[in-house]
Amino acid sequence: MANNELAEVSIDSLLKENRKFLPNKKFSENYILKDYNTYKRMYNSSIKDPKKFWEKMAATHLVFFKKWRSVFKWKDYKAEWFIGATLNISYNCLDRHVNSDRKNKAALIWEGEPGDVKTYTYQQLYSEVMICANMLKSLGLVAGDKAAIYMPLIPEAMIAMLACTRIGVVHTVVFGGFSSNSLRDRIQDSGCKILFTADGGFRKGSVVKMKEMADEALLETSTIKNVIVVKRTSEKVNMKTGRDLWWHEYSAKQAKVCEAIPLSSEHPLFILYTSGTTGKPKGLLHTTAGYLLGATVTTKYLFDIKETDIYWCTADVGWITGHSYVVYGPLSNGATVFMYEGAPTFPEPDRFWKMISDHKVTTLYTAPTAIRSFIRLGNEYPLKHDLSSLRLLGTVGEPINPEAWIWYNEVIGKKKCPIVDTWWQTETGAAMIAPFPGIMATKPGSATNPFFGIEPVILKKDGTKAKGNEGGYLCIKNPWPYMARTIYGDHDRYKKTYWKEIEGHYFTGDGAHQDKEGYFWIMGRVDDVINVSGHRLGTMEIESAAVHHPSIAECAVVGRPDPIKGQGIVAFITLKKSEKVNSHLKEDISKFIVKEIGTLARPDDIRFTEALPKTRSGKIMRRLLRELATTGVIKGDTTTLEDFSVLEKLREKDED
Repeated sequence: MANNELAEVSIDSLLKENRKFLPNKKFSENYILKDYNTYKRMYNSSIKDPKKFWEKMAATHLVFFKKWRSVFKWKDYKAEWFIGATLNISYNCLDRHVNSDRKNKAALIWEGEPGDVKTYTYQQLYSEVMICANMLKSLGLVAGDKAAIYMPLIPEAMIAMLACTRIGVVHTVVFGGFSSNSLRDRIQDSGCKILFTADGGFRKGSVVKMKEMADEALLETSTIKNVIVVKRTSEKVNMKTGRDLWWHEYSAKQAKVCEAIPLSSEHPLFILYTSGTTGKPKGLLHTTAGYLLGATVTTKYLFDIKETDIYWCTADVGWITGHSYVVYGPLSNGATVFMYEGAPTFPEPDRFWKMISDHKVTTLYTAPTAIRSFIRLGNEYPLKHDLSSLRLLGTVGEPINPEAWIWYNEVIGKKKCPIVDTWWQTETGAAMIAPFPGIMATKPGSATNPFFGIEPVILKKDGTKAKGNEGGYLCIKNPWPYMARTIYGDHDRYKKTYWKEIEGHYFTGDGAHQDKEGYFWIMGRVDDVINVSGHRLGTMEIESAAVHHPSIAECAVVGRPDPIKGQGIVAFITLKKSEKVNSHLKEDISKFIVKEIGTLARPDDIRFTEALPKTRSGKIMRRLLRELATTGVIKGDTTTLEDFSVLEKLREKDED
């Protein structure tokens, strides 16, 4: 985003939400922090002397082979933390647990879409990771080399990630739903030497032909020397002699021991490419010690990890959420992770709830878009199953609208599970603003308070603070250990994008406001703000108001050019399963939104649709809707789209 695009001073906040929920007493009794005052003391200390705070956290929560000689350095927008220290992420996630009472504890419980189940103890996962690391070594990879991972959500994806960290190979995980072009671009940009993939994966009862797509991508790459292929679906695939190796055959030839090597605190850990962009991929580079510290401590404090928990983050490992809260954060804490391969509503709409009941899942961390999809399907599906094992719920990916929050609380959590609504980004590495569940009162739709060591501020374009409930640009003061260090191969772009928009602050690209009690409310991406008659309105607030309507399951709002107002509001709406479109519904919804927010938010156009275009991680692709509403033509990148038929139906309706 160029500086001249930040010309607007502030963002109008119109959403009013006054409901407040105190922590569950039983949950609070066993929470890691005693009370809110304890949080405030720790938080204030972390802001006053961040070096001292993070130094203590690192010493307490991670195992280092060699201690740091200094804590922090910041020069030319390049951050270094725990300088001079060495450690290994695989060691922190596996070895230290294998050398303790957790040796025979379940590290991973995995269920495939067809219903097959595998469980790995920490000892078993440790053994598999060492064998995989030896596969990499035998193919000539050394610390600093790069590996691409393009797999379904199967145990081998986690094993490959941990194997890379064991010997210092930098991994780039490419989401299994991406096209061959997306895979090609990421391999070309990062220069990977090896690719992990599978013959295929299961999705909604069909086979995704991943090896076929990988082969197509490799026609235009020159750096990949070997491809290691997991046999998942038993599809017939082409295996190129001298290049391609079956995982099960090649792993059988490896030694069973591979020591974790000491790596510098700033050794590159992974490159993760942001999705949905056009042009050159933007690869965020994270490094070893600071990233692991962030993933570890946020998992511990925000998800209140207990020895008996069965923890399920529904994200794919192809996203940052999967890196931080499926693999590294939970395993560093010695948690039992649940992982599921397939679609959330296959073969029946109650698949999620059945798995929670079957596996006695205690923590569910998922996306607001998934929650709204479940609301649309109806309450009968979760009510069919015993969800009493759940003790904590979480949301991630975008702001959750208050009505979805209430449904999640009542129908899934039975009013006893705290909801940890997390705000963070690929760039930030781990959670930045979120409720500490045992001690903070929550408000539906608010991410509440910042994590330790994180100082968010809401600014106008000129760098001055927004006043009162006035919305503005969410920024972060000062670097923190788990932030991305650069955009791979383009540090100037990193500086310009994140640190030069509002000088002296990390620019998140999100709008936000802060209420009288200091709670943060995320208003969505700045480029999703609509300028109506000189008023800048966050699309999230309009969407939240719309889904208050009893007929609406989900709503996505975009702007289109308007000769009088500057921009008009277009609302794409899906109705609840039991509701039907009638001649009065558009006007009824329009009046309802005006009543909830005000006349400024009245939609100029309401379009009903059976489904909204989403990525497989569940994010609504508002960019495509904006193109459709503005020009009637979609020209942008659609490689991350989950269901192309949704787009075709929207086009057909637009033509009508």
